[in-house]
Amino acid sequence: MSDATGSRARMLNGVFWTALGAVVIYMIVRHIGVLGNVLVVLLGFGAVVLVHEFGHFLVAKLSGIRVEAFSIFMPPTLLGIRKSDAGWRFRFLPSLASEKEDGPAEPSEATEYRIGIFPFGGYVKLLGQEDTGPVRQIDDPRSFARKSIGTRIAVISAGVIFNVISAALIFIVVFLVGIRLPPPVVGGVLPGSPAAQAGLRAGDVVTEIAGATKDLDFSNITIASALSDVGKSVPVSVRHADGTTERVTLVAKELPGSPFREFGIVQPMSLTVAKVAQPDRLYKETGLRPGDRIVAINGKEVQHYWDFVEAVRDTLAPDVGVQVERRIDKGGTELIDIKLPLDWAASERADMQTEAALSHVYSMVPRLRVAAVEGDESSSGARSAAESPSRLHTGDIIIAAGQIDNPTYKELRDVTQEYEGKTLPMKVLRADANGVEQAVAVSAEPKRERQSDRVVIGFVPALDAEHAIVAKTISTESGLPPLDIPRGARIVAVGDKPVSSFYDIIEQVRRWGNQPVTLRYQLDSGTEGGVTLQVGQTQRLITVRSTPAKDVPLMPLEQLYQARGPVQAIAMGYRRTVMFIAQTYITLKQLLSGLISPKNLMGPVGIISVSYRIVAEQPLVNYAYFLALISATIAVLNFLPIPPFDGGLVVLMLIEKIRGVALSERAQGIVAYTGWALILALLVYVTFNDVVRTFFS
Repeated sequence: MSDATGSRARMLNGVFWTALGAVVIYMIVRHIGVLGNVLVVLLGFGAVVLVHEFGHFLVAKLSGIRVEAFSIFMPPTLLGIRKSDAGWRFRFLPSLASEKEDGPAEPSEATEYRIGIFPFGGYVKLLGQEDTGPVRQIDDPRSFARKSIGTRIAVISAGVIFNVISAALIFIVVFLVGIRLPPPVVGGVLPGSPAAQAGLRAGDVVTEIAGATKDLDFSNITIASALSDVGKSVPVSVRHADGTTERVTLVAKELPGSPFREFGIVQPMSLTVAKVAQPDRLYKETGLRPGDRIVAINGKEVQHYWDFVEAVRDTLAPDVGVQVERRIDKGGTELIDIKLPLDWAASERADMQTEAALSHVYSMVPRLRVAAVEGDESSSGARSAAESPSRLHTGDIIIAAGQIDNPTYKELRDVTQEYEGKTLPMKVLRADANGVEQAVAVSAEPKRERQSDRVVIGFVPALDAEHAIVAKTISTESGLPPLDIPRGARIVAVGDKPVSSFYDIIEQVRRWGNQPVTLRYQLDSGTEGGVTLQVGQTQRLITVRSTPAKDVPLMPLEQLYQARGPVQAIAMGYRRTVMFIAQTYITLKQLLSGLISPKNLMGPVGIISVSYRIVAEQPLVNYAYFLALISATIAVLNFLPIPPFDGGLVVLMLIEKIRGVALSERAQGIVAYTGWALILALLVYVTFNDVVRTFFS
């Protein structure tokens, strides 16, 4: 190469790296917060990998094995450092540099320390030992193959051991500093769930579950249910709000919309409104702002999340008065009164096996209303409806689905199942910009829900309480016989008082106390009639329950988990490490037995996504806790008896010990390459699911 050509090459190389450096600096300045969080995530995972690989490195060095390279992250190599006779030698992006500029690696007995470009792992390269192939037989006393089987097992096992130790150490530090976690408190129970059948109620504190009694948090409840054997009873002790204790047994089962088996215990929330991506929209829809703390409902003080839920549930009105404590710019707080819009839930029962599970008013089921639609960004749906009038939108009242007029929630679910994969014709009542309601023909495409047997059309159902129109009357679970009112009839009067909504119906019926009262109705055809309601003859005359019309994002209820000293921190760290190691093994067992779907596995993309959210939204100690969990999990996975995992390599060495001679290089190569093929296939599978969950779920 001529001097001129070499000069031009160096100049172009300099221009390239200068431009790249300028772009990097610009991106850092423009997105300093995001890049800072990304850096913390990468440093955290780098530390976990470093600990694992350092275990191999340290024991190999102590055993007299030559370590050719020690890399954090995966190749291609970003930076390589090696000490040679001429001093420290640096290699920057050696695969991109020319041979003349970079030069071949000098023969050296020293280890080259590398940093790879892709932050998904790391490795230690021992003389004669290859992760992607068989152990090479090298005539060098410092090669991996020349060492005794015990020494080689110690080197391979060191990474796993170091991961376990590091997980325990991180947990110890976390509990010394203190971390806020959701406590083992029942925030609520799902109707018909194992928890409901066992009599658990909101506010109960779990004091023992599956034999564990110390340092319990809500994750113990989740893990105990998801990882229990099918049909196996899990013993649970709870302390009720009145101080009494009770011991029950729960059998986890699959609940609609959940990928795992559950007890049906809802995580407790606080009364503080959480941060949201669109605070102005939250304020417009609910009157609430992030940081508001709910202190009273309809003038009655509430102290717990379940008090708030119960007070809202029993309101049975279009809205409810909420008093919140709000921070002000000058410091301190002020009390703000707002009106929170409410909806009526279509049913309390998620399984919906019979019509008796439908929410009703004196056996009358109101029509269905669309409370929210997947992908409908407008709070009212009006603008979206104008843009795509042929599909469901927020605020629509469903007056026909398939061949069924005024379908109940149960009927709509049945017809949705029937039309899976086909176009479901529907008719809705939709208000225009002036509030005038008109019948509109729409359609939906029922699809099977991911990780579920349910077929859905992508909307949140509520009941149309604003109109006094009866979709159907039903026989209720409490034994109340259905009122003889035709489908689609409008209730026009209760006694001698005219009514126009179900709110009016409830108000007027309650005025009569336990006395019989006549309900007058009309049909569009002009048919009129009346029925007598015997109010005092049965219980649970009304099963509709009010819920906020728009989601109220509350922060999780948390309590401080902090050791009183180093001794207690060591005990807490030890128990937490053992718990997560056992959890990982049980999860693998459930995967192999088919009790847990592999769709629920999380790969690098999912872990990084979760890590970023933790770093961006939670205290740093929470990320340390998560890293300790990952370190314990990596320890288990790396010790699986599958080459090229560390456990698989140990199995090959034990086979060598039994046979008296190692497998041939060809046999080792077949085993290694087969293992890598399986791992890469699994990696592609979990990465695909991660991408779907992260970006499209």
